[in-house]
Amino acid sequence: MAVPAGAEPLQSVVDAASPGDVLRLARGEHRGPVTIGKPLTLLGEDGAVLNGGGRGSVVTIAAPDVAVRGLRIEGSGMEFETQDAGVFATEAATNAVIEDNTLSGNLSGIYLHGSRDALARGNRIEGLREGRTSDTGNGVTVWNAPGAKVVGNVIGFGRDGIFVTASRKNEFRGNVFRNLRFAIHYMYANDSVIADNVSIGNTVGYAIMSSNRLVVTGNLSDHDRDNGLLFNAANGSLIRGNVVRGGPQPMARWLNNGRRFDPHLPVEARTEPVRGTGTRIGPEKCVFIYNANKNRFEDNRFEGCEIGVHFTAGSEGNAMTGNAFIGNRNQVKYVGTRSLDWSSGGRGNYWSDNPAFDLDGDGIADNPYRPNDIVDRVLWQTPAAKVLVNSPAVQVIRWAQARFPAVFPGGVVDSRPLMAPPAASGASGAGRP
Repeated sequence: MAVPAGAEPLQSVVDAASPGDVLRLARGEHRGPVTIGKPLTLLGEDGAVLNGGGRGSVVTIAAPDVAVRGLRIEGSGMEFETQDAGVFATEAATNAVIEDNTLSGNLSGIYLHGSRDALARGNRIEGLREGRTSDTGNGVTVWNAPGAKVVGNVIGFGRDGIFVTASRKNEFRGNVFRNLRFAIHYMYANDSVIADNVSIGNTVGYAIMSSNRLVVTGNLSDHDRDNGLLFNAANGSLIRGNVVRGGPQPMARWLNNGRRFDPHLPVEARTEPVRGTGTRIGPEKCVFIYNANKNRFEDNRFEGCEIGVHFTAGSEGNAMTGNAFIGNRNQVKYVGTRSLDWSSGGRGNYWSDNPAFDLDGDGIADNPYRPNDIVDRVLWQTPAAKVLVNSPAVQVIRWAQARFPAVFPGGVVDSRPLMAPPAASGASGAGRP
């Protein structure tokens, strides 16, 4: 059924349609908001715009087997209490498909609120650019929507790219995120896949919290600010083939004329150096592991960060093997007294600052590698001691530890360090822009 632009509110057309109809919205502006209470397809022709007029959600899906495709969707309300969004899929919206749309000027882009097996695919979502980040919504929010998938979207501005909570058996694959607080923010959601996503220049790349049995593979964090990967109370998961890439970044990313960095500022304002402050290494931490247990980190690449891995808060039973730590200012920060062996199955990790020998040619260094010593522990606990780091006394302590390993105070040791970094072929995001 062809629907001309501007003739009447779209709601009346939807109400008159029969279940299973395809409503083809012609080029031009169509008046929303609209609630779809029967199986229908809204299909936008090139140039079709659906405007919500600033009231509620522009499209509310309240029936199974509804598809919304090819539209420009804009003009939602701005109330968090009513969860206003470009597209809001309710608990009744089983198998909803939201595909190939452009969503902008909405509080949130897509909200999957209990909609089982929904699919958000191939959308371009631009959040609000003005105001404080905390006053904006997310690109895609997933709440208690088992089986829902968010695939191949491009998301920028707003608060978080994808925010997931109280859900399970979801898939988040092949999305690209820019100018956000968190690319993916994950809480209380289990048995899911986070794969082949790209996070560029966000405050945090992938924040995984209070979730179990996840598969996190092939993701790229490219010059995110604070953390590339963050695991807080995330347990029993596989983290494989991810790449975190960092390096010097303008201090304006942290401070702008004395204010905290705001990702909503124009690019030129965010990248203009604050006078006298120069640059700073970012991310601050390639990986932050806090109270995360029984995870397996395999074949990841952590490069160019202030700290490669910050490991703390009693995290236990984690296996580290085949990872590459390259050019981080501090490869590992572990404030603890236990000894942890970061090798598994006779295979350790690659450390770019390990001056090792391999006399038998098996690809494994002849001696164990320790990323930290007692001097590092002193510097973490008393940062002012950095002024002494090149003093003769400190050099003597480090010399003694190198020759008498028994004086080491515990910490991370790699008993089977690799001589060369493993190929990054598992990180499909590594070659993406």
